[in-house]
Amino acid sequence: MKSLNPMEVELKLALAPAGPAALAQHPHLASHPARKQSLTNTYFDTPQGDLAKARIALRLRQVDGQVLQTVKTAGQGGGGLSQREEWEWQVTGPQLDLASIAKLPPFQGELSGVLDALAPQLSTDFTRRSWQLKERTPGQESHIELVLDEGEIISGGYRTPIREAELELKGGEPEALWALALTLAEQVPLRPSDSSKASRGNALSAQHWPLPEAHSPAEWLHRATLALDAYHDSQQASFLGDAQQALSILANHPELNDTARGYAQALSSGIDAHGQPSTAYGKAALALAHRLALQTALR
Repeated sequence: MKSLNPMEVELKLALAPAGPAALAQHPHLASHPARKQSLTNTYFDTPQGDLAKARIALRLRQVDGQVLQTVKTAGQGGGGLSQREEWEWQVTGPQLDLASIAKLPPFQGELSGVLDALAPQLSTDFTRRSWQLKERTPGQESHIELVLDEGEIISGGYRTPIREAELELKGGEPEALWALALTLAEQVPLRPSDSSKASRGNALSAQHWPLPEAHSPAEWLHRATLALDAYHDSQQASFLGDAQQALSILANHPELNDTARGYAQALSSGIDAHGQPSTAYGKAALALAHRLALQTALR
């Protein structure tokens, strides 16, 4: 079983329609070859959604003639950055390796009794371009895998596009993720995203996108980010209104200092009428999310 990096640390970025082309042509990537793959993914759960309720994703992925089985736990974080446990290993065919799943920590408790009820619930099919990057921050060289995914999620008879970039830390410090994302945001219209492909598919099937309550600046940014994710998948205008309301409250939050408030005030004007981010939005959102993440880590 592959468990070399059981804790996955990544920064997820949703891209505007012009984002994929701008990212692929970014000068920071010019000297790095891109690998292109077609990925077919099937996510499993019980009919009652027991894994979704536990915020666990179980996936079979067909890529390069292999079938990989992956289990991911709930991500901890916000502003696009998440840390979560991940187990991945190759299996012999398109059937779940239930014996190995049963040995994993997430399935030692109540979920131990649901394995026989697991069945396909949603699929994500997309083309992936990936770059292996060595990024330098003061005193540290980090290895980051940058992937650009374009395709669609199919769930419960509904479809929604996939157009996102993920920066996964393969070695080094998370600080390198923020630095690279800010470099890309200079020329690529993007925004942080806090919704995994699995969670998006589950919400799409249920046609239900709950938003969390918010009090702190980090919570208001998270709520705005989830509202934008929900708007693009649901096409319900109310979620765009929810996002703008959260950004407005964030911009006037008493806990922000002058620098952070400046970033927050740039956000509302950085989203267009279709909920798409400008480069100004991406830069401000990442700078604010980074600052809030540092404050949280110091507490």
